[in-house]
Amino acid sequence: MHADGLVTRDDDRRGAPYRLSVLGKSLAPVHRTVSDWSHAHLSLGTMADAERVEDALRRLRLRHSTTVLQALDAGGPVRFVRIAEETGLDNGLARHRLLRLQSDGLVTRIGPRHGDPYVLTDAGQTLGAVYASVEHWSSPNAERRASSAPRPVVAATRTHADLSLSAGGARTAAAPRRSAAAPNALFSHAPQPQPRMPAAVTTQSAPGRGR
Repeated sequence: MHADGLVTRDDDRRGAPYRLSVLGKSLAPVHRTVSDWSHAHLSLGTMADAERVEDALRRLRLRHSTTVLQALDAGGPVRFVRIAEETGLDNGLARHRLLRLQSDGLVTRIGPRHGDPYVLTDAGQTLGAVYASVEHWSSPNAERRASSAPRPVVAATRTHADLSLSAGGARTAAAPRRSAAAPNALFSHAPQPQPRMPAAVTTQSAPGRGR
């Protein structure tokens, strides 16, 4: 967190206390939005808000998860072959992401048969507020200073974004772009094909579900 600029120290001496930086404090609206979405759409029982936010972000953090959500939001129901083609992912990795998103309650199939197409669940369809909040936070500091108040976010609408919450330096470049012309879409621009991933990556990119 210190390396990412979210916390700071007054000096580098051993034992010097940490405190939230200005950037870290600016995450408060993002945490509130994620917590509100989690309360509304995830059945997690009694849980501290901090744990609830971490659980919600865990469902979105794997690389290419947002790309799969984007492909489904562009027009569903969508069959597996088309999802793999539109995302540019290796079949094994695309299948792994779909299974993970299913188990996390963001994606489902319209029927029990093998080959039935996939659709977003209600929780997946209402991720727009989360993506918009992250986009606003990740905007350049100059842009944030130009506006004293955050842009309005409609919690129940879908906004289109190609943003993975996984670690990486391209978060801002891939941030979601809201579109007034398409207020009911998770992503305001067409999905960009990703480089096809070899099947071996599937096993390497499947972390355990434990916290």
